[in-house]
Amino acid sequence: MLVYLAGAIEYSPDLGRGWRQEITPFLRDNLGHRVYDPAEDERKSLTADEQQNLRRWKTTDLPRFQTAVRKIISFDLDIVAHADYVICYWDEHGAKGGGTSAELTFAHQRGIPVYLVTPLPVEQISGWIIGCCSHIFTSFVELRQFLKTRDRATNDELRITNDE
Repeated sequence: MLVYLAGAIEYSPDLGRGWRQEITPFLRDNLGHRVYDPAEDERKSLTADEQQNLRRWKTTDLPRFQTAVRKIISFDLDIVAHADYVICYWDEHGAKGGGTSAELTFAHQRGIPVYLVTPLPVEQISGWIIGCCSHIFTSFVELRQFLKTRDRATNDELRITNDE
């Protein structure tokens, strides 16, 4: 199984790395899932020049910035398209950017489950985002328990199917 980790990067104080680094070992080591972490893959499909100058181009060369960002968008959405599910951490930083919303919308449109973890009250989350989610959790503890139970049920189903 492949999981895509969606959430704020651009506006997050730690560039979205903290929660991703915390959940990845569980997904990989306990569940045996492959994890794509866009916060760790800064290179994506960018050239060395694009990678080095991307943030500066946002204010100095908008056409070059747009070209590079469009490469990132295509790269990330190609991975979302192949994911078995998406985990999204939605906080006040996620609401500032556009990428996370687009990834969740795309996953929803493709029928890919979206598991949202948020410290925010539901009434503070966009209805669009809520509509894209399969499940909403208030903590990563809840998400882990859900995923363990879901994986056990899937494995039991596979065993029954293979035994028939």
